[in-house]
Amino acid sequence: MKSLIDIHVVLATPDDMDVWDEQAEDAADRINDILHCLYDKVDEDIDSHQLEKMLHHVWESWREDRYLLDIDEEELIDWVDHLLATWDDEHLHTDSE
Repeated sequence: MKSLIDIHVVLATPDDMDVWDEQAEDAADRINDILHCLYDKVDEDIDSHQLEKMLHHVWESWREDRYLLDIDEEELIDWVDHLLATWDDEHLHTDSE
């Protein structure tokens, strides 16, 4: 269940975004926007393990992505919507892990 996951535990700090040098604070803010968007959009009854995987996927996908600071709010929402729409199909094989 979604309520079992504390979103604040997975949020980025500028120290987490060290690859961004002087833009680390902006990068942390942006990845946190994506994490919050995902968390807000998932169903309340999502399996907590699946939500953890999704949040980890956001980190893996965006932490060093050179477009992180260029993505606008609409594109961010579209990316999250796409992730939610395709997650089961793309990640079904990892459920047994």
